[in-house]
Amino acid sequence: MIASWDGKLPFDGDVILVEDDATLLSLMKEILEDIGGTCYSFPCADDALIHMLSSGRSPGLVVADHGVPGQIKGVEFTSMVTQRWPGTPTILTSGYSAEAFEVPESVIYLQKPWSLDGLVQSIVELLQPGIALRRL
Repeated sequence: MIASWDGKLPFDGDVILVEDDATLLSLMKEILEDIGGTCYSFPCADDALIHMLSSGRSPGLVVADHGVPGQIKGVEFTSMVTQRWPGTPTILTSGYSAEAFEVPESVIYLQKPWSLDGLVQSIVELLQPGIALRRL
């Protein structure tokens, strides 16, 4: 990885990952577990929402792709998350331009294909606002 986490984290919380691409999911999970997150991954937002509602805990971070199978797409899912769990750090990813749909104001939009640095920077921005990453 090109960016350093030194002095920024660890992060102790539940991470909800909604991604149907196994490679991207694996990368995100590795990055987030590396900083201490407990990851729960789902191929569709429908299953993620059911898990979140039944767990009784507020998620520490949500990362969701827009174009996943199921009835709920990523942008709707992130809207539900920000309404039900206000203040939850949330990232929406998609291969579509952000102008194609309305991204909730508090959600970071990360255009695919994203870089590892872009993902890491977005995570740090949400979890520790005002902290800049040190480049290696």
